[in-house]
Amino acid sequence: MKLWRSTASFSAAKENNPGGLADRWRQHWLRWLERRSPASSTRVLDHSSLLILPTGAGMAFLLVIFLLWLLSTNYMNNLIYGLTFLLLSVFIFLPLHTFANLSGLQVQFIAAAPAFAGSFAEAQLSLAGAKGRAHGAIQLYWTKEKSVPVDLLNNESSLIRAAIFVSRRGRLRAPRIKVESSFPLVFFCCWSWIDLDIEFLVYPQPKSAGPLPIAAGSNSTLQSLPQAGDEDFIGLKPYRLGDALHHLAWKQYARGRGLHCKEYARGADRQLWLDWELLAGRDVETRLSNLCSWALEAESVQLAYGLRLPGQCIDPAVGSRHLHHVLSALALFQIQGDGAC
Repeated sequence: MKLWRSTASFSAAKENNPGGLADRWRQHWLRWLERRSPASSTRVLDHSSLLILPTGAGMAFLLVIFLLWLLSTNYMNNLIYGLTFLLLSVFIFLPLHTFANLSGLQVQFIAAAPAFAGSFAEAQLSLAGAKGRAHGAIQLYWTKEKSVPVDLLNNESSLIRAAIFVSRRGRLRAPRIKVESSFPLVFFCCWSWIDLDIEFLVYPQPKSAGPLPIAAGSNSTLQSLPQAGDEDFIGLKPYRLGDALHHLAWKQYARGRGLHCKEYARGADRQLWLDWELLAGRDVETRLSNLCSWALEAESVQLAYGLRLPGQCIDPAVGSRHLHHVLSALALFQIQGDGAC
């Protein structure tokens, strides 16, 4: 499993002059790519999607061949003639090998994990070579500075975790990934821009809003306050001298979160409501970030919590599926359509 990261952001700035020549050329280029290489979760590279051109080193190599030819014609030297045509034959046949190195390569999108805004979102990709062929020095990237070469032997496949920086919440579509190789020499570069139809769900960036709103205002956000007992676990509290040692939360202590003691309730369930109205006076994104932080904190102490948003209510519960449900509601709150680079 290989991990490569990209600092490209989904909220990349638009061109300074959206109606300028550069923007029109970019739109024309994207439309051409869509026709030649449409979006698909699985892509097999072939002549319809691969491009190849000589690199700077290749042009320098061609210049050396030209100079050798001039030298051989001026001095009528058969040895230099032979060397010139030998290098020229290498230059002519090299594009075939470079093209064949990517031809038949299969790139498949496996899954994309949710992420928080302001962090890296990861997608899992599978890279498989053509049957009976080896592929060397393959690079996949959104930004070349963060690419990692991959070598595939005969009938071999590789799993890659591709990461890209996301700066805003919502459902965000990943840009095209570039697959390229200059193998076996660096005189030619073969590449393809592929759209694997990757979409990330990005949660709001957690921002602390203080302690959990266990009792805010006249209408407490906790329902059915319990009496102390030993039946139902309701959360954690800081350890105080005299607390029962068998109630100590050793797992939390091992994670470096300090010494806490487990609280239990009898006869009623303790339920916390994370209410949109508790954060009145703050802007939308700040409210969502604060609610996200509270949800994570409530989940970490295993305290049942619900969510109240304008036009939406999620009943109190606890667990990873419930947390994903709550964070998804926060991520998609008042989002019109999907985002993209």
